[in-house]
Amino acid sequence: MSGNKESGSSQPAEASGNTQSMSGPSDTPHTPCVQMRGQALRYRSIHTQLMEMVLTLRQTVEDHITWLTTRPQWQDLALEEQWHGQAIREQEALLGRLLFQIVSFLPAGAPGDQSAQLPRTSTDSRGDVGGGQPVQANRQTGQMLYQESGFENTVISYDLSNRGIDISALYRLRFRDYDTYQGNKYHKDKNTLGYINLGTSENKLCTDLLAERLSQSDMTYIDEDLLQYADWRGRPFLRKEVARFLTFYCKTPEPLDPENVVILNGCSAVCSALAMVLCDPGEAFLVPTPSHGGFAFSTHLYAKVKLVPVHLESQVTEANGYPFQLTVDKLEQALLRARIEGKKVRGLVLINPQNPLGDVYSQDSMMEYLEFAKKYNLHVIVDEMYMLSVFDEAITFHSVLSMKSLPDPNKTHVIWGASKDFCISGFRFGALYTHNREVASAMSCFGYLHSISGIAQYKLRQLLQDREWIDNIYLPSYHFRLQEAHKYVTHKLKALKVPFLNRGSGLYVWINLKQYLDPCTFDKELLLHRRFLDHRLILSPGKTFMCKEPGWFRLVFAARPHLLRSAMRRFQQVLAEQVQECRVKQLEDAIKEEVSASQPEAPASPALRKS
Repeated sequence: MSGNKESGSSQPAEASGNTQSMSGPSDTPHTPCVQMRGQALRYRSIHTQLMEMVLTLRQTVEDHITWLTTRPQWQDLALEEQWHGQAIREQEALLGRLLFQIVSFLPAGAPGDQSAQLPRTSTDSRGDVGGGQPVQANRQTGQMLYQESGFENTVISYDLSNRGIDISALYRLRFRDYDTYQGNKYHKDKNTLGYINLGTSENKLCTDLLAERLSQSDMTYIDEDLLQYADWRGRPFLRKEVARFLTFYCKTPEPLDPENVVILNGCSAVCSALAMVLCDPGEAFLVPTPSHGGFAFSTHLYAKVKLVPVHLESQVTEANGYPFQLTVDKLEQALLRARIEGKKVRGLVLINPQNPLGDVYSQDSMMEYLEFAKKYNLHVIVDEMYMLSVFDEAITFHSVLSMKSLPDPNKTHVIWGASKDFCISGFRFGALYTHNREVASAMSCFGYLHSISGIAQYKLRQLLQDREWIDNIYLPSYHFRLQEAHKYVTHKLKALKVPFLNRGSGLYVWINLKQYLDPCTFDKELLLHRRFLDHRLILSPGKTFMCKEPGWFRLVFAARPHLLRSAMRRFQQVLAEQVQECRVKQLEDAIKEEVSASQPEAPASPALRKS
């Protein structure tokens, strides 16, 4: 995540329960004198620690002021400005961490000491101040802490529940850049200085074709029945058409059953609902990483499901035939590690074609993953929402639904939607196909909260059943535009000597910017991400995909040519600034070494000489 918030202890549930049971009532009598004496000692400890934090903050500020007044003067003002800006960003990050420690310390007392609560008064509904009201230690009213790519942030609320604070924090962490983009979008005529979003995997290549098709006469039909409540699983006519559509394009050995189809408002809603019906809170899914960051948000929002990353590495070795290769050995190691930590793993999540890598799994590989899941009694969720976005003619996509014999059909669940393949993310359409009627029945109830309007379902049925338009007009144009956009972006990357994974599917390319991070850390990755934002360009950093290695970014190329040209100009400008900044830093380090070498050693203090 990134977007993924871990909660709870890594110890088994039994051990955690025992720990809690040991914090019950003590045999020591709690007389007022004993309570006051204990509180006084705790408050003294809190005061001491708080003063140490404040002094550290003060010293940091003083050091920063000294540094500003003694920094070297450059002949080139542009170089000085870049060097100064980088230093300011690093100082801001340090000050932010120190302030975070102080703010987080105040409500909860000494770190790690739940008993050390600062005194509070309670106010009833009439505004009267009362005394002696206990404060729940586990509530930590007004505070929720979360991590953002290695930098801490604090969300303070006096109105939300703990769950509400958690959701708010997750939303801010996940969608802050997207919200900024929505408020200031680039437009080639009206707003050329707006944000260009190559971070969100949204398909804009063929919106003209879709707008034309959705404007035709067969799409304008309105029936009274479409204006009423309907089957929460989705309108029968749409479920029937989805079954036909997947039967044809997934090349299934037998026609799919509409009764196994559930329609909700988007694939994220399907993921979230699946997590609810397959897992209890605190249970987990295995997820090969880097992986789509939205899944962490979807599964945690309602279900509070954890993700156990199966970390894949970019380096090619004997065990790693190609970059970020997924193997059964890696799955088993991650599962064993999770069990040792006391986590109950309920399933495996696979994305095919993969997001953000662009890999397309072979039938043999997919069968190995499914057999692994059956061996350990795991559900498998297969996200195939990019199945029609394979644009390299040398690559063949094989849907899991095309397999004649699944190792465990009742535990294999497939997700598909039209947002990516058909450029209609605004329709909010996602479909689940599962052979497990019990799962389908449980999923159906989520249609009460996450159904799609009847009119939208009708238009989707008309679109999906028009095979002549899809095969002869849409898909050829779509694949050609994908190829051209991919060719343009990868040509620019090659010219800039930026390594990337050259795959032939999806809407994005996975790029390696490690050479622009000095040192190569997630903190530096975040600073580079912020520099892109300073230039009104949004990319997705690797940490949001739970990537183990810093320096990777996902760049979405499914945009119209004029937008890509402007975006790549900004991209090139940012990298040029990074190179210049690295040179300035090297020169700064050389000057520091020269100054320190020329200064005589300070004489030892009298106390040291005496000893």
